[in-house]
Amino acid sequence: MKVLDLECRGGHVFEGWFASEQDFLAQRERTLIECPFCGDASISKRLSAPRLNLGNAVSGISPTPTPELVSVATAEPTLQAAWMTLARRILAATDDVGDRFAEEARKIHYGEVKERGIRGQASLAETESLQEEGIAVMQLPLPEALKGRLQ
Repeated sequence: MKVLDLECRGGHVFEGWFASEQDFLAQRERTLIECPFCGDASISKRLSAPRLNLGNAVSGISPTPTPELVSVATAEPTLQAAWMTLARRILAATDDVGDRFAEEARKIHYGEVKERGIRGQASLAETESLQEEGIAVMQLPLPEALKGRLQ
């Protein structure tokens, strides 16, 4: 099993597990790998170094990182984890109405159907029209990967 650090064009970093380097390359070429944060399928492999346990054997090298390095290194993964948690909550608390989003949003706004949280797709023109009618909408890209079961 090969564990790779991957990155999308948006700068999101995530891990991928593959049977081999060839498996990774084949899946990337067929655009089967996508960023779990934004859904981008343009994925590149990041450089990564193996962990070296040098201990105190080499003078001047500390086996543990300084607090400054730890906080910088963990800041982005913490934000990404928070985004994933929020995205999962949104998916769990809303109904996917697909391309009927504008129609359903109007029905809810005008009291034709019971109020509930919805998500779906709307064109730019539909979104602007909803906003002109005083219907609050928010664009929130949710990657397809979150809609299924994540391992």
